Amino acid sequence: MNLAMLLDEWRRTPEVMRHIAHWHVEPARIARHRDVPAWLHPDLRRALAARGIRQLYAHQAEALEAIRAGHSTMVVTPTASGKTLCYNLPVIDAILKDEAARALYLFPTKALSQDQVAELHELCGHLPSPVQSFTYDGDTPLHARQRIREAGHIVVTNPDMLHAAILPHHTKWLRLFENLRYIVIDEAHIYRGVFGSHVANVLRRLRRICEHYGSRPAFILCSATIANPEELGHLLTGEAITVVDRSGAPSGERHTVLYNPPLVQPELGLRRSSITEARRFGTRLVREGISTIAFVKTRTQVELLTTYWKADVPERLRHRVFGYRGGYLPNERREIERGLREGRILGVVSTNALELGVDIGSLEAAITVGYPGTVASFRQQSGRAGRRQGVSLALFIANASAIDQYIVQHPEHILQGAPEAARLYPENLLILTDHLKCAAYELPFSPDERFGVETTEELLSYLAQHRVLHQGRDGRFFWMADALPSHSVSLRSAAQDNVVIIDQTEARPRVIGETDRFSALTTLHEEAIYLHQSRPHQVERLDLENGKAYVRQVDVDYYTDAELAVRLQVLDVLDERGTGAARHQTGEVMVNAVPTLFKKIKFDTHENLGWGRIHLPEAELHTVGYWCRWDRRGIPWDNERWETALIGLAHVLRHASALHCMCALSDLHWAAEVRDPLDGQPTLYLYDAYPGGVGLADRVFRDVDEVLSIAREMVKGCRCEAGCPACIGPGRGDEDAKALVLALVEMCLADPGPAQAAAAMKGGV
Repeated sequence: MNLAMLLDEWRRTPEVMRHIAHWHVEPARIARHRDVPAWLHPDLRRALAARGIRQLYAHQAEALEAIRAGHSTMVVTPTASGKTLCYNLPVIDAILKDEAARALYLFPTKALSQDQVAELHELCGHLPSPVQSFTYDGDTPLHARQRIREAGHIVVTNPDMLHAAILPHHTKWLRLFENLRYIVIDEAHIYRGVFGSHVANVLRRLRRICEHYGSRPAFILCSATIANPEELGHLLTGEAITVVDRSGAPSGERHTVLYNPPLVQPELGLRRSSITEARRFGTRLVREGISTIAFVKTRTQVELLTTYWKADVPERLRHRVFGYRGGYLPNERREIERGLREGRILGVVSTNALELGVDIGSLEAAITVGYPGTVASFRQQSGRAGRRQGVSLALFIANASAIDQYIVQHPEHILQGAPEAARLYPENLLILTDHLKCAAYELPFSPDERFGVETTEELLSYLAQHRVLHQGRDGRFFWMADALPSHSVSLRSAAQDNVVIIDQTEARPRVIGETDRFSALTTLHEEAIYLHQSRPHQVERLDLENGKAYVRQVDVDYYTDAELAVRLQVLDVLDERGTGAARHQTGEVMVNAVPTLFKKIKFDTHENLGWGRIHLPEAELHTVGYWCRWDRRGIPWDNERWETALIGLAHVLRHASALHCMCALSDLHWAAEVRDPLDGQPTLYLYDAYPGGVGLADRVFRDVDEVLSIAREMVKGCRCEAGCPACIGPGRGDEDAKALVLALVEMCLADPGPAQAAAAMKGGV
């Protein structure tokens, strides 16, 4: 049975259609072509013809003309629209016309860089003149690095390698920096938040070094659809950006189906598990021979769903079902990618690791389990299916969360809504200062030099006062220490040092994966069940000091889930408003989190089989938060009701904030205090999940009325009676929970005095 026949069967099945909130069909679109430009080098035109390319898509030709005119350009078109040619053609053309010309390609992941290099080699293989392209990353052998520095026309790397290995040793890269013509940045929408803020500063350092060597390269950026491509491109590169965003590529007929699992307990708003539904739909697709990818949110869910699919499909298909996530070793990931391209793998369950433009061939169906956090991310995931012509399916399976239920009730949000703006904050003081140190190591700073901000000289003087830099007689600032500053600066939000996972099942131990140190606290504590390719391993010992976790395969029917205890301290109040019963504030906070206990949860039924304690050190986070305090003297609630109201509001406010700020839920954390240690008042905290903050909590503070209005709509629009996971989170055992949360929201919006507040509370609850 092909996909079109299966979709027709679903349409005729009342049990399926009853729970489909929306079914959108996007008709096939024909291509818009333009001739290959005559100004391209003749050898390059012949190479394109050898690959069967005699015309370009309209957006490819438009991008080539903008780049030829010397403009830094961003191409913003859907998945599989041929963005790669938009930068490969001008780069190869420049090298064929000038053998000394160089280009630097930046990809966010090793997988993507290796994938694009393979395509580049294929095109260059049809050229009579050699165009040398090399990948320069942590896996590059030492003996090959010298040749790459001297002979590489195109150097393919990632931001981490550029930051830690290329820029600090720029004197070894003389030919590259003197002749650098183009800097290519693929998947530019990935560079947001903390990572994007770091990368923007790395590119400031890169431009500074290029200027030192007398080159002025143009930037070529490619991105999935985002709301602010011009702004993002400018923040990343510091250059004016020309945007090309009208795709000329063809597309097949696409069915986007929004499925809301059936209610199990209507009065509580509890629905059948989205993972259970993904199991049912996914195994049916794989059984029918329809190539399928499912995107889930966590590594544990990858292993769970992979286990379910393998158990449910016929034995002859089990070797064609795989999981894919960060933590697998590179060789294992490459083999899975190759299997997808060649059609050997029929079903794959992934985190967002396969959301990027890695070539995994033509899949027919993409399942998104739970809202991935942004419209752009959802479109990237659904775009993994139907990358060539033919019918394709994008199936969104909602869970019971407030955001997911909002999405199925407002399908236009992800179907017609504008994609999110990619936000980054290069002026984050911690990030900026780190890269000032790195830049000073690379080249001395002159007193009047500006590194992105007008206060550059003040920051340099501060570092000089603390003997990090030395100011010479000519006023220039020099790096003082022997150590490379870049080695202590991680571009990622995770800790720089990873924990290696060692399987001791066999006589000869072997490394099976890795994870960051913060995640290790909740996934690799002793007695945790670590799932790898759906096989359960029990953690026998976690050695954080040496970055190792020792595991052994076990035969169990459960997995583990850890909980964190959070302690929060306000360091500095930066702004505040409100003088009535509710007072809104924002500022710097210190968060201390420690894993406390873990639950054993049975496969399939998800029932709790028991628990155990975790004995690990706490993690510390200095960030920016928003919080609201209430004057409990005018609100006659006992502690239990306050706890119910605060936790319920925290749950829905986090979801509403994520929608408003257009960020992932994991970017924001919350804490609630019935009696805050600072003044004894009930307080709700929402804070950025990144050191130094990335502006999310500050935005919630500035737009708090809008955020609270979204929260109110989420609660009021829910059909439950007393509160449920779809609005205020798991039940607190209080029949008035929903009314309590709504009363608290109204208090924040109206902000009356204590007397009116007391009357509202008595009357409303």
